[in-house]
Amino acid sequence: MKLLFVCSRNKWRSLTAEKIFYGINGYIVRSAGTEDSARIKVTSGHVGWADIIFVMEKKHVRRLRDKFNDELLNKKIICLDIPDDYQYMDEDLIEILQSRVSEYIDVPE
Repeated sequence: MKLLFVCSRNKWRSLTAEKIFYGINGYIVRSAGTEDSARIKVTSGHVGWADIIFVMEKKHVRRLRDKFNDELLNKKIICLDIPDDYQYMDEDLIEILQSRVSEYIDVPE
């Protein structure tokens, strides 16, 4: 299963998610950001590649729909509701990500 994590700048939240879920249960994981200043900017290639797209905030769903509406037709998009309050690999962020993502995919304890 291919998982895409999206936040604004792909520096803290989505990058942390990519790092902690990569290789778990054979998941293939990538991350990207919606802003022009993103470390890796989300493309239609990312959207087409992903089986499930996890976004951090509702604004990321809007930005994806504005830019990639046709590519998103049969895609599962899940908003994790995680504000931009955390640094890369923040322990609280990791705990929240594991808890919220495990509602949708199998994540070992």
